[in-house]
Amino acid sequence: MNKNLSITTFLGIIAIVLGAFAAHALKEKLTTEGLESLNTAIRYQMYHVIVLLFVNTYREFPEKLMRNVSFAFFFGIVLFSGSIYAIYLLGIPAKSIWFVTPLGGLCFILGWSLLFVFFIRKVINKKSK
Repeated sequence: MNKNLSITTFLGIIAIVLGAFAAHALKEKLTTEGLESLNTAIRYQMYHVIVLLFVNTYREFPEKLMRNVSFAFFFGIVLFSGSIYAIYLLGIPAKSIWFVTPLGGLCFILGWSLLFVFFIRKVINKKSK
């Protein structure tokens, strides 16, 4: 768990640093569309960092669920946000990595779906008792 929390907090630091960098250093260099895309990547990263903090500290989650959700969100951040960072910060042409961003989105959907199923099962089990 401590390893997961270390990685999660590092991802949070990256989101804050990139947010500040985008707001100040890139404001004049990127188009409005580019800044908007970059801010979306940063925002999605931070949303999932916050949820990862919850996932990795909520004691009722089975270890397997915690691991699977953590992997899904981690790879979602790397693929979704990372591909957008690669396009706008590293200048990699979007057409060469266009397929990566939606894969990251699918990872986010998978992680949220795992959490949804867990909590729905808790509700169903509680009602059946």
